[in-house]
Amino acid sequence: MRTRPLKVALLGCGVVGSEVARIMTTHADDLTARIGAPVELAGVAVRRPSKVREGIDPALVTTDATALLKRGDIDVAVEVIGGIEPARTLITTAFEQGISVVSANKALLAQDGAALHAAAEQAGLDLYYEAAVAGAIPLVRPLRESLAGDKINRVMGIVNGTTNFILDKMDSTGAGYQEALDEATALGYAEADPTADVEGYDAAAKAAILAGIAFHTRVRLDDVHREGMTEVSAADFASAKRMGCTIKLLAICERASDGESVTARVHPAMIPLTHPLASVREAYNAVFVEAEAAGRLMFYGPGAGGAPTASAVLGDLVAVCRNKLAEATGPGESAYTQLPVSPMGEVVTRYHISLDVADKPGVLAQVATVFAGHGVSIDTVRQQGHPESVGDGASLVVVTHRAPDAALSGTVEALRKLDTVRGVASIMRVEGE
Repeated sequence: MRTRPLKVALLGCGVVGSEVARIMTTHADDLTARIGAPVELAGVAVRRPSKVREGIDPALVTTDATALLKRGDIDVAVEVIGGIEPARTLITTAFEQGISVVSANKALLAQDGAALHAAAEQAGLDLYYEAAVAGAIPLVRPLRESLAGDKINRVMGIVNGTTNFILDKMDSTGAGYQEALDEATALGYAEADPTADVEGYDAAAKAAILAGIAFHTRVRLDDVHREGMTEVSAADFASAKRMGCTIKLLAICERASDGESVTARVHPAMIPLTHPLASVREAYNAVFVEAEAAGRLMFYGPGAGGAPTASAVLGDLVAVCRNKLAEATGPGESAYTQLPVSPMGEVVTRYHISLDVADKPGVLAQVATVFAGHGVSIDTVRQQGHPESVGDGASLVVVTHRAPDAALSGTVEALRKLDTVRGVASIMRVEGE
């Protein structure tokens, strides 16, 4: 066993970074045995040096991350700063200094993953990021390594714990969106500004990373269709229950049936209660993978939090340190297929549309004519009058057969122009059947 320690620069020391430092200290002997050499925390770059960080030697703390990386003895950098800058510049600097990188930065990898992979490859170094997608759940490495010999056709999952907590509460208690969000905030699951979570930005970044790995092609954040979940209502859940479904915010990455393109999208959707993802409760994450040879696989566990995310970071750290000792690198980017990313309009799925219509003869026939005119086949229709307190209108719920998203959009636009349609209350895709 080598006696000289491998030295680690920790960039960022928030919730995740402090857990990484703690585990490195408390599990030092185990890490040494697993790696084949001691691993030493050589420096911690932070923005606020005066903050007390329990268990971290103040002598290791610095505000000059660049100087830490350039001091000449760092083997691995662990980046848990988040965001685009200064993380991008620091990772690039690390590669220039011959330092491999472990990152948990989903936003940066979704936006600039190709450039970072190219820089790592050119320098002959590692870039690992298991913690960027689903916290403690081993997902990136199984997709990149264990399933490398298979053909993955679909990846569908719950990759944001905050949104799953909110939707689970709405489903199980009948709470409205705002009430469920307030509870998530009080429990610490939601940030003071929950926009990144509830509007789907966080999940979209993860979808871009997953699609790129699963389909061996480059998928950027801008390629991912994104819809938030703030408009999901108690009425939507009631309709879902009547269909034997629940509602989840899903990240869905698919290979086209002809294999010539891929799609990546994030949006709320109804899924049958019989689907494994329907039973994912609270703030947990789960990802469902469909491969040609392996069949259907599901990865489940805590998708956020300091300790779970730090666990994934440490797993990557062990792998990178082993590669350092072997003077080798692990698998890099495998974007060899260069498949185009199709627009959302070409995605084919089922839809649940709730309309507020006039309660009079002929309405259903008019609505059905609009659907037929746009090539969207109707599966089921349910109509019921509004309570007296609401007025003389009626609620019309239409569930379609599979159709392209563009056809559905055209249908809805035409429905809004009908005099007998007072409003489109909700539109939701139906997945997982």
